[in-house]
Amino acid sequence: MNTLSYKTVSANKATVKKEWVLVDAADQTLGRLASNVAILLRGKHKPSFTPHVDCGDNVVIINADKIRLTGNKWDQKEYVRHTGYPGGQRFTNARVMMSKKPTAMVEKAVTGMLPKNRLGRQLFRNLMVYAGNEHPHQAQQPKVINLNTLK
Repeated sequence: MNTLSYKTVSANKATVKKEWVLVDAADQTLGRLASNVAILLRGKHKPSFTPHVDCGDNVVIINADKIRLTGNKWDQKEYVRHTGYPGGQRFTNARVMMSKKPTAMVEKAVTGMLPKNRLGRQLFRNLMVYAGNEHPHQAQQPKVINLNTLK
């Protein structure tokens, strides 16, 4: 038996092939969109996935202002932040958050599905979210991906 053919190949920074991916968030459910984008950012869809390396793609999300929430989440879902002062906990519902900063809902959803460590912070830097249909990354020639047919 040739044991050399069974070597496990781990990706590293030099051997990773990163691509640019474009995702249209129009009429996508927020949680399902976020979980699929987290998989793309992490690189779990690639055969060379290595858990401790940033081997995912650069993801550009457009139309973040056209996402869907099911049920009564527009009024009942709350986002919590803290000012840093005693009694400084502030609550915002999804409708107000969408009117003030539509990209923040998608960013927070994706961030919650990434690892909570240095690698997760590095992976989040590969995500670009835009409210409208335009984005400044045409030079990278991102490949359009339909998340409904990703699996």
